[in-house]
Amino acid sequence: MTEPPQTDEGWFVLHDFRTVDWDAWRDAAERDRDRAVSEGVEYLSSHEAVEDADEGTSAVFSVLGDKADLLVLHLRPSLDHLSTAERRFEGTELGRFTDQTDSFVSVTEVSGYVSDAYFDEDEEVDEGLVSYIEGKIKPELPADEYVCFYPMNKRRGETVNWYDLPFDERAELMKGHGTTARKWGGKVDQIISSALGLDDWEWGVTLFAADAVDIKDIVYELRFDDATSKYGEFGSFYIGRRFPPTDLGAYLRGETVPTGEEASHHHEGEHHGSGDHGGGGHGGDGHHDGEDGHHGDDESDETDEESIRGELEDLDIYAGKPHGEDVYATVLYSEANPDEVAEEVDGLRGNFEHYGSHVKTAVYEGTYTDRVAVVSIWETASAAETAAGFLADLPGIVSRAGEESGFGTMGMFYTVKPDHQEDFVDRFDTIGDLLEEMDGHQETDLMMNREDENDMFIASQWRSKDDAMGFFRSEAFRDTVKWGRDVLADRPRHVFLA
Repeated sequence: MTEPPQTDEGWFVLHDFRTVDWDAWRDAAERDRDRAVSEGVEYLSSHEAVEDADEGTSAVFSVLGDKADLLVLHLRPSLDHLSTAERRFEGTELGRFTDQTDSFVSVTEVSGYVSDAYFDEDEEVDEGLVSYIEGKIKPELPADEYVCFYPMNKRRGETVNWYDLPFDERAELMKGHGTTARKWGGKVDQIISSALGLDDWEWGVTLFAADAVDIKDIVYELRFDDATSKYGEFGSFYIGRRFPPTDLGAYLRGETVPTGEEASHHHEGEHHGSGDHGGGGHGGDGHHDGEDGHHGDDESDETDEESIRGELEDLDIYAGKPHGEDVYATVLYSEANPDEVAEEVDGLRGNFEHYGSHVKTAVYEGTYTDRVAVVSIWETASAAETAAGFLADLPGIVSRAGEESGFGTMGMFYTVKPDHQEDFVDRFDTIGDLLEEMDGHQETDLMMNREDENDMFIASQWRSKDDAMGFFRSEAFRDTVKWGRDVLADRPRHVFLA
C-alpha cells in the first residue's frame, strides 16, 4: 500500500444549485412574488450573517447557462448545520419557485502535500504556518464577484493511477502544480474541499476572481500541468457572479446584478468565527469593488494622485505609477515589543514567499516614536489586501496606514548608501525641526528596517493634501532632494495614502 498524505479538515461545504421555475414565477400573483423575495432576502441575509452557527460563511451567486440559475454556497462547522440550511431554504416561499438541480457536499481540507511540518507532532509549528493552514480550512469567501465551481477526481486507470504513485512523486507533482497556480496570485483565489465518502466526486474546486478571464486562463494553463494532464478528471463546470441578498428582487426581475453601490460593500468582512483568517487561495484573499459602485470618487482620487505624481516627478522624485501598473503596499502600525512583532512576521513572511506576487515584507522601527511598522509589498492590490488580513492579527496593531484622518504620505523607500546612513539620519533631524513649524503638519517619523538599517521610509501625517504639497514645494525640501542625490542609492519613492 502506498503512503497516503495526512489531512486536516475544517468546515463542511454545501454547493446548493437551484433552477428557477420561470413559468410559475411569471404566472404567480404579485403578492406571492413579493413574499418570495422577502423571505428569500431574509434567508440569504441571515445565513450570510451566520446567525445559525458560531462560525462559517455563506454567499449567493447568479449562475450562467442552463445547468442552474442560482448557487447558494454555505460553509459551516458540521453537516447538521448544512442540512438545516438546505431544508430551511425549501421552507421559504422562494423555495416553492425553485428546484435543486445539483449539489455538492464536501469538507475543506489541507494535506501533507502542503506542509509535512504541520502534521509532525514532534516539530514545533510556527504561528505563521498555523494561520496559513487555518486560512485554508476556515476560509473567508473572497469579495471578488465571479465564481467557478467544478468537481474532480484523480485518475485510477489500469495504466495511469494516481494512487499507485509513491508519496514523494505525488508531492513533487503537487508542488509543480502549485508553482504554476501561483502565477495568478492575487487574481484568483480558491477553496479546495474533499468529498471522499461525502459525494460522487473526490474533490470540489471553487475559484473566485474579479475577472472571469483569469479563471479561464488558470484552468487552461493547469490543463498542461502533469498533475492535471495525466491524472486529472473533471465534472461539469459552473460559472456565476456574486450578488448581495438585497439584490434578489432585481435578479428575479431580470436586472443586472449586483446593482449600485451595495455591490461594492455587501461582502466585505463576511467571515464569521474565532479565527478571522484570510482565504486559502492561490494568492490569498482579494478585494475588488463591484463595477457599479463608487467609481466617481475613485476617478477623482486617481486624478489627484496623477497631479501629485507629476509635481513630484518635476522634483526628480518617483511617486509610483497608477494602480494596476505598480506594486501595492499595506502598512500596519503596532505598539507591541518589536522583537515579538518581528518573530511573528518572520513566520508569516515564510508563507508569503510561497506566492509569486509577494515582493517584500519587513518590520520597521520608528526613530522618534515607539511604533513599529509592518510593511508588506505585493504585485497586486488584492494580494496586499489579503496580507493585511493576516497581519492585522499581529500583536499590538493600532492602525493601518491610510485609515488615519487627514492626509498621509510615506517615502517608500529611501535606500541610503551605507557610508551615508548616519548623515541621512542627522539630516532628517533638521528636516524634522522644519516640519514642526509647517502649517498643517501633525506627525512625522523616520522608520528604519530592522534587518537593513540602510532601508527606511518617512511616514508623515498632514491636516490636508494642500498642506503636504506646500512642504514638497518648499525650498527646504528641494534642497534636501538635491543633497539626497549624493547619499541615496536610488531615487526616493513616495506613496500617498489618502
